[in-house]
This record gives sequence, structure tokens and C-alpha cells, in this order.
Amino acid sequence: MMGKLNIVGVGPGSKEYLTQIAVETVKNSDITIGSQRALDLFENKNEYIVFNVKDLTKKLEESIEMVKKGKNVTILSTGDPGFSGVLKPIKRISREKGFNIDNINVVPGISSLQLAAAKNHINWDEANIITFHGRENIEDILQYINNGKTTIALPSRKVKDMAQFLLDNDVNPNREVIVCERLSYPEEHIVKSNLKEIANSEFTYMCVMII
Repeated sequence: MMGKLNIVGVGPGSKEYLTQIAVETVKNSDITIGSQRALDLFENKNEYIVFNVKDLTKKLEESIEMVKKGKNVTILSTGDPGFSGVLKPIKRISREKGFNIDNINVVPGISSLQLAAAKNHINWDEANIITFHGRENIEDILQYINNGKTTIALPSRKVKDMAQFLLDNDVNPNREVIVCERLSYPEEHIVKSNLKEIANSEFTYMCVMII
């Protein structure tokens, strides 16, 4: 009998932002697969497998094979699975392996972009929402940056590199920028500055930019 594949969003990183259905789905799964950071959020889990960036594709492929053998498998995705998460690669692998996506159950999570918008009182349905994770063509941001809307972005490079790219493309150096770093963690840090200052500042990779 075919098992079930769950793709569960774990939110921005803190246990406080886990949904109850995420907790229950993991608890009821035979196997849970995720990064160590994501797995550590769940106290009640059965067998688990840790993946990292280097072996992510291999572990996702293995998860589908486990489901075909009757296992109920949950894959943990930072934030929301449908936004810069594992849903996209799982759909691609499913097509390649002839796995029916009707056997995939997606449990949404709170994205760091949502949390950044909330922390800064932004109506994010009126903002440009862009992710550059895993992308090199950051030029795409230029078509949105001056359309009159706030832009909320997950940068692919360092925050200062994104800021410098905008400066190099004639965006006003005094343009207001908010950097939300390590949202939901105890060391959460929100900096309100301008493009020029941000281009000369250091941040960790766990950031959201609001421009």
C-alpha cells in the first residue's frame, strides 16, 4: 500500500511559530526528514533523517521511494513549503519518478516574509514579494523596485551585495531599507537604515530585506 508524503512548513525558526497541525503531522509520521535545525523544533517524532544542502536532492528522492514502500514520510521545509521551500523540487522529482502528486499533503507554515511584514506593519498583499534563494539573476528586482510598492525580498547573496547591486543600478542611496535578521530567534535584530549604509554593513544569511 502506498504511504503518504507530507511537506510541512516549520515557520521562521522558533517553536512558537509552529502550527499545531505541523506538530501533529510529524508526530504521526513514520519518518521525518529535515535539516537539523528544523528537526530540533519537534519533540515528538519517530524515525528521522537529517539532510543538508549537499545531499538534499538525494534525500528528497529517497523520501519518495519510502512512500512507495508504504511509509508515511514528512519532509520539513523552512518557512512555507510553497515559497522558496521544498515543494518545488519535490514536484520536479515526483514528475521524474512518475509519483502522483495527489499523494502529497502540503502543510503551510509562516514565512519569514510574513513575519517581517508583521513586525513592520506592512500589508504584504500590497507589496512586491520576491525570493532570490538559489538564483543568480537578481536583476529581476529592478523591474519592481520603483513601481511605487514596498519590496520584501529574500536575498540570494549577502545583504550588502544586494544593496550594492541596487546602488550600481542607480537606485537612490538614501532609499529606506529595513533588514530583518534571524526573525523569531532570541537574537532577532531589525535595522532601519538606507541603501548606502546597508551596503557597508554585515549581516548573517538569515535575513529579509524590505526596500
